[in-house]
Amino acid sequence: MSPIRQVRQVQITFDCASPERVARFWCEVLGYVVPPPPDGFATWDAYNDSLAPEDRDASFVCQDPSGAGPRLFFQRVPEGKTVKNRVHLDVRVGTGLVGEERLAALEAECARLVPLGAVRVRLLLADENDESCLVMQDVEGNEFCLD
Repeated sequence: MSPIRQVRQVQITFDCASPERVARFWCEVLGYVVPPPPDGFATWDAYNDSLAPEDRDASFVCQDPSGAGPRLFFQRVPEGKTVKNRVHLDVRVGTGLVGEERLAALEAECARLVPLGAVRVRLLLADENDESCLVMQDVEGNEFCLD
């Protein structure tokens, strides 16, 4: 009999040009929050100002206020996005819905996200294997799906 493995928490890390901008976009998408600043700092701006100039604005975090979802970490990298993501998030807005009801849920969420800076890429209609989903991009062009 094999030992029972402990479930581990997962953090999802995004490489990006503007960590705070991308993090705040995902806070809006997922209902996440920015955690309190480190001990000894009243605000994140005060913490950021305490860093060496080359380290300022280098990262940002958001998290599920309930603690159930993964923490999202955004880190500044010098290169821009050049190819399709190998990993992407599926934002589950149509779970349990099918047909027109599912499409309406996907379209409603798309309409909410576009003013935040998201870009609609394409609608993938249901087939014999999968339900419909809507491919989107975040504020820096990272793909995600409304599923």
